Amino acid sequence: MNIRVGVVGPEDSLIEMMKVGQHFPDLHLIPFVYEKTEETEDIIAKNSTSVDQWFFSGQSPYYYALNKGIITEENASYIPLHGSSFLTTLLEAFLQEGKIHSNISLDTIQVNEIDQSMPSLLNNGLTIQCHSYDGYIPSDDIIEFHQRLYEQGKSEIAFTCIRSVYNELKALQIPVYRVIQREYATHQALEQVREKGQVSLYKKSQLVILGIEVMHTTRLQDNYYSFKLKHQELELKRVLLDFTENINGSIVKIGDDLHFIYTTRGELEYFQANRSLHEVMKEINVNSNLQTRIGVGYGITVLEAEQNVRMAFDHARTYDEAVVIEVTEEKEVLVSLNPTDQLSFQTQSVGDMWENHIKDAHISSSVVSKIMSLANHYNKETLTSQDLSRWLKSTERNARRILSELEKANLAVVTGEESGQRGRPRKIYKLMFNL
Repeated sequence: MNIRVGVVGPEDSLIEMMKVGQHFPDLHLIPFVYEKTEETEDIIAKNSTSVDQWFFSGQSPYYYALNKGIITEENASYIPLHGSSFLTTLLEAFLQEGKIHSNISLDTIQVNEIDQSMPSLLNNGLTIQCHSYDGYIPSDDIIEFHQRLYEQGKSEIAFTCIRSVYNELKALQIPVYRVIQREYATHQALEQVREKGQVSLYKKSQLVILGIEVMHTTRLQDNYYSFKLKHQELELKRVLLDFTENINGSIVKIGDDLHFIYTTRGELEYFQANRSLHEVMKEINVNSNLQTRIGVGYGITVLEAEQNVRMAFDHARTYDEAVVIEVTEEKEVLVSLNPTDQLSFQTQSVGDMWENHIKDAHISSSVVSKIMSLANHYNKETLTSQDLSRWLKSTERNARRILSELEKANLAVVTGEESGQRGRPRKIYKLMFNL
């Protein structure tokens, strides 16, 4: 299966990128031309479902899209511009100008790249005013940088990596040359695109089991409520069948209150691009008046996915409210109480250093990992047993025991006591996870 790659950049860059892409028969390159970097957002919004990987002509459009949250590091790459690209353009400029300029301005490329690629020129009177930056900055800022230096006489000629900046400086009649990516760098970047695409396709084909469980408070027994329950179950089944069809899955009833839906990660991700699993639970509640919880298990095999979905329910059943809990193949647990808020923690291990700390304590590494995730989530490093009991949905007695074990393992210290309450004062603990 070919990997669909959206190639994004100005027209002249795209021509070169598409040319190099001909050497990658397993990549289906789809060109998207822009005049200004900011057009990237609209391009991605309109074409995200028809592209597996995004490939950008440079740093600026890549980080613009990344900062907007419309791409991820896993599904996008760009061609980095090195000092060698600038050196080639510089020599071309000197040949075309018929002279060597001693004062020039340059944007985007990092200073250390310049120092490494052309030390002899820098030691012989060449002065380069650099506007290096990480990520993305508006083109107007870069234009102002070159224009100011030129008007102050500190730069005779400008070199820019951005097409819109090049066009604007030309309009201002400032001598300017455009630094573009070279074939070798483009080839290397496309290799990375292919690797990311292959990983993505593999993940999308992974098996996923979604479990939907009804949260009954009491079991209704008399005839009236038995018929009412049957109607509720029919409405539940109708919603689940529609959902199963949407994710191209297969549904199996495991028990009176539990259904498993088998699908792939790719189908589930496609569904979640438009709707959340919380909306599915809400639809069930509106139509059947039943409260549900959802567990999701990912796995390379059916057995692994089923083990993970059951682990998800072990965690979900500690909550009294509707919740979506996912367990990945790496045993990472993702807890979502609403569509916009997600907490994650590891169930396997918290690393060798922590294992050494807790090996003699009566506490599991997964509990330590969960507490650390919760502390980061709430941005809180001091807490009482009451706080922890709320976090873990457990009794305060159990929370006191856990904090005591953390103290023994040097992962928490007592910093004081909570005053102004009846009974024994609660100890205030400071978590010491940054060892």
